[in-house]
Amino acid sequence: MISDKEAIVIKAIRNALVNFGKCPSLRDLMGTLGYRSPRSVALLINKLISKGVLRRNPSGALRLVMDINNSDNVQTISVPLVGTVACGIPILAEENIESWFPVSTKLAQLPHKYFLVRAKGDSMNQKGIEDGDFLLVRKQETANTGDVIIALVDNEVTVKQYNSSGDTVVLKPCSSNKQHKPIVVTRDFQVQGIVVTTIRNI
Repeated sequence: MISDKEAIVIKAIRNALVNFGKCPSLRDLMGTLGYRSPRSVALLINKLISKGVLRRNPSGALRLVMDINNSDNVQTISVPLVGTVACGIPILAEENIESWFPVSTKLAQLPHKYFLVRAKGDSMNQKGIEDGDFLLVRKQETANTGDVIIALVDNEVTVKQYNSSGDTVVLKPCSSNKQHKPIVVTRDFQVQGIVVTTIRNI
């Protein structure tokens, strides 16, 4: 059972992860809760850890493991929100996961695996993907021409439209900003997944 104060902590942590990519500090949570002592906040956090809602990473940073905004009327699965992907680390490695969110099984259809990423910049705005949007991605290593994909190129994750011709692949921006140029690669680059839908706000 989650108390009202614990629910406020969860909401504050979720919002901070979504908007800023990191957990709020104890001082931030003190202000949110109207507490004068960081110890009171720490006790709430420890309770949420014991209930399996929060977990500490090896670095000590908090991670939201379970979201309470799960409706009994909608079938959902938990989908990880992936942060910055480090060189050589698989995209769904624990180090990259900032939080978990319930997503309807009408969007995230089993048995496929899914993840969420933040879009950066305006390179895909003509596909309805704006800076700061969240993308629901179906994890797979192949794509068809016309698919909007998450790709790993030069150890950086990018969102582009996939176009294949023989042994050459063109990762095409779909943008009103003409500064964005296509990326021409051979087949040794990595497809991380296919964008299923764009989510304006979680």
